[in-house]
Amino acid sequence: QVQLEESGGGLVQVGGSLRLSCAASRSIDIINAMGWYRQTPGKQRDLVATITSGGSTNYADSVKDRFVISRDFAKNTVYLQMNSLKPEDTAVYYCRADVVRFTDRSLYNTWGRGSQVTVSS
Repeated sequence: QVQLEESGGGLVQVGGSLRLSCAASRSIDIINAMGWYRQTPGKQRDLVATITSGGSTNYADSVKDRFVISRDFAKNTVYLQMNSLKPEDTAVYYCRADVVRFTDRSLYNTWGRGSQVTVSS
């Protein structure tokens, strides 16, 4: 099964930038879309941005024009460049991959452990 490992979170001041990375383990399974979600205590996990295997992207309205999702297929890695950060961007950010199992073409999704992003005012 594909496993994901995030990195790049941390503490940043308002208006600053951070880049999150999410590396997927090598697998015979096929990764389709990948994406970033975020969650604050007591709230549901919300979509931030997704990118398909064809490179199409989708963003939450709250991050459009500030965040950029990209993907390096050779490195099996997805990135989230976060600019003009605001206090309300503070959350745990999770990477997710939508995967097709090689053996029987069944679908599953897998999540990383999460990376804390804190924006201080």
